Parts: sequence; structure tokens; C-alpha cells
Amino acid sequence: MSIFLTVIVKAKPSHRQEIQTLLYRLPELSKKEDACIEYDVHQSIDDENTFILNEQWKSLEGLEFHNLQAYSKEFSTHLINYRSTPSFINQNNLLEHLQTFRI
Repeated sequence: MSIFLTVIVKAKPSHRQEIQTLLYRLPELSKKEDACIEYDVHQSIDDENTFILNEQWKSLEGLEFHNLQAYSKEFSTHLINYRSTPSFINQNNLLEHLQTFRI
């Protein structure tokens, strides 16, 4: 079963460019991993210091492997100094076969 990950990163305004530069590299490198199905990075329209990462991995083991990669560790190391608040990380599964009922 695929693992979906949503990460919200809030940069310190003085370090927004540094975080943005680090985030440019992540999708390209991550998508080379066998377990990576999708990896997108978005910037909030309402707050230019907020970035949202939407990821899909083939398995939890694949995500764990990703987190051990040098570029993932480098990002995490810099993120601690550049973010304004702790990042929000949510691992989730896709709800399948949802039906909409009309009343």
C-alpha cells in the first residue's frame, strides 16, 4: 500500500531563499528513487514563507530509505536552522472506493 506524506515547512523570512533553494533539489533527486511515486513542492499563495511537500511512496520502507539519503539528511540539517516553527508532517493512506451519497 502506498504511503502519502504531507509536509508543511514555514521558513523564517530571512531564510526563505535558502529553504527554497534546498527544496528545488528534492523532487529531482527523490524521483530517482525506486520507491518514489510522486514528489511535489508547492509555495503558499497566502504566505510566501510556507512550503508544502506532497509525496507518495510505494512503501514505508521506501520512505525510510529516502530519509537515510545524504540529500534528505542535508535538507533536514539546514531546515532546523531556517524554519520558523517545527514542520508539520502527516503520513496517510488513500481512502479508496469512496462513494458520494445524495440526500
